[in-house]
Amino acid sequence: MLVYPSGIDLSSSALRFLSTQLRAHRRRRGTRWRRLSAGRQALLTLAHLRCGHTYAQLAAGFGVGTATAYRYIAEAVDVLAALAPDLAAAVKAAARKAFVILDGTLLPIDRIAADRPFYSGKHKKHGMNVQVIADPHGRLLWASPALPGAVHDIRAARTHGVIDALTDAGLACWADKGYQGAGGTVRVPFRGRRERLSAGQRAANLSHARIRALGEQAMAALKQWRLLRKLRCSTTRITETVKAVLVLHLATSG
Repeated sequence: MLVYPSGIDLSSSALRFLSTQLRAHRRRRGTRWRRLSAGRQALLTLAHLRCGHTYAQLAAGFGVGTATAYRYIAEAVDVLAALAPDLAAAVKAAARKAFVILDGTLLPIDRIAADRPFYSGKHKKHGMNVQVIADPHGRLLWASPALPGAVHDIRAARTHGVIDALTDAGLACWADKGYQGAGGTVRVPFRGRRERLSAGQRAANLSHARIRALGEQAMAALKQWRLLRKLRCSTTRITETVKAVLVLHLATSG
């Protein structure tokens, strides 16, 4: 396999952050020697998450075996995932904000047509449903564990306890029509054809759409990590991957 130099569109702070976490993890485990230093292991993991390179490609580039590359990346992902804020912490952090934006996204996966639980009728593809909370500026605050793509957004939000948590905190939340009937503090646009809505309802929907558009920035921040654009790993590993990406985003976007 040919090897060539490449770049990753990340700041050095991401590499420093992950390297520090891996060094601390190695000290806790009493690790004495590895094929790659903590810094190189961090770079290997960032290349996988940000660029979506396969284990075979990364193994060739870093001069290790494919199995070793897999183990190093899985270890780093688990270290990062353990640092991810839970829903309660995210709601607490957002408590002083005027409102939050709730939205769901489908992370495409490499599945066959027979895997019906993972098929999203809305998106017409297989994937995993992830709920996202963003602040009024469109900054990502929290990402949920992944559920099969057949799960609708409102059901996913209820499963994770998002609606109850926001309501208990008295935190206003803006969401799209997929959350119709959520109740609590969740605000959704008026349903119906535009021509059948009153002028006031149309104006409210327009204002609502402008606010929700900020939530797309959070989705874009999540999917800048190209691995999430087409996941080929086991579905049992996707939640940890999403959490790892969330932690890296939070650690480097402040």
